[in-house]
Amino acid sequence: MIPTIGRPSLSMLLDALATQQAGTTQQAGTTQQAGTARQAGTTQQAGTARQAGTARQAGTARQAGTARREPADLAEPVLADLEILLVDDRAGHGAALAVPAALTPYAKVLTGTGGGPAAARNVGWRAARQPWVAFLDDDVLPDPDWLRRLVADLDVPGDVGGVQGRIVVPLPTGRRPTDWERVTSGLADSRWVTADMAYRRAALTAVDGFDERFPRAFREDSDIAYRVRRAGWRLVRGDRTVRHPVRPEGPWISLRTQRGNADDALLRRSYGPRWREVLDVPAGRRRRHVAMTTAGAVAVAGGLALAVGTVSANRRALAGVTALAAAGWAAGTAEFAWARIAPGPRTRAEVTTMLVTTVLIPPLAVGHWCAGWWRSRDTARADLPRGRIGAGEDHA
Repeated sequence: MIPTIGRPSLSMLLDALATQQAGTTQQAGTTQQAGTARQAGTTQQAGTARQAGTARQAGTARQAGTARREPADLAEPVLADLEILLVDDRAGHGAALAVPAALTPYAKVLTGTGGGPAAARNVGWRAARQPWVAFLDDDVLPDPDWLRRLVADLDVPGDVGGVQGRIVVPLPTGRRPTDWERVTSGLADSRWVTADMAYRRAALTAVDGFDERFPRAFREDSDIAYRVRRAGWRLVRGDRTVRHPVRPEGPWISLRTQRGNADDALLRRSYGPRWREVLDVPAGRRRRHVAMTTAGAVAVAGGLALAVGTVSANRRALAGVTALAAAGWAAGTAEFAWARIAPGPRTRAEVTTMLVTTVLIPPLAVGHWCAGWWRSRDTARADLPRGRIGAGEDHA
């Protein structure tokens, strides 16, 4: 299931799936004639193995009742149940999405609501007919054996409600990564991100799907992963892999991403002050952003008051407070700037961008957080269970 806003990367993703499906189709045709789920060397040998009821001679993990199947054995199940759902979430939708001919028998294009990835995924999984729904973002590129490994990943015990794929973010060689490249590379270590995450349809039904109050591709995956675990399902990691290239972005991308602070405010409303621990989300810089923004505001206000002469009494005290606030803002800004510049390429363009955005990020982050806090004022806090719900496991 792929929600899309029509990125050019979508065509590469679909072409990759089409190539895998075309190769799988050819193998499956041979397999069907042989009467076995594995290519057994010759059709006659495989047919004999099936007639004799000897799973070992046929080399078929499925007939042998093996709990976990090898990738080479997985062609037939993939073709039997494959369903590709594309949710067109573009504003106005525009021209029809192009689907490779090899995927036409399996693909269905659905119309999204324009409400963001969470809403688009709900449109997709609710239209799905299979017991598992594998979510892919439209900017990933699956490895050549992704389809077959997906089936192996989903061969899990009944209490497993979700299986995450492995995400690799290619970074440039020969230089240090930029700030945006490092941010994107964090996906490789993130838990339960829907760039490649499969859920049982029953688990999605149990929690009523994704929370559509999240309008961005941010935090909605952490939220649903927690609710699925809370409903009694386990989440595990699988062996399939996708590549997540760093999207080309302009120099001010770090400013646009501050809108995600509004989603953090919603989670704070929903799960209380321990929301990061509850949802297994790494610590952020919000408190430092608040401190820097407050210090900067006090310094600016004090400086203006001193400049226009509106304060006659306690002028020396005001000057001291203003100087202290300015020093605090400068120290916080310097620390934040160096934390972003030090691991990067330190080119003139990168350093300039970091300096400018470092000044602007704290007030933007605080502003978006306050706006999200206000918008979510009617949100009821979840009744959290005692103790910590397990974050998940590496394997089933």
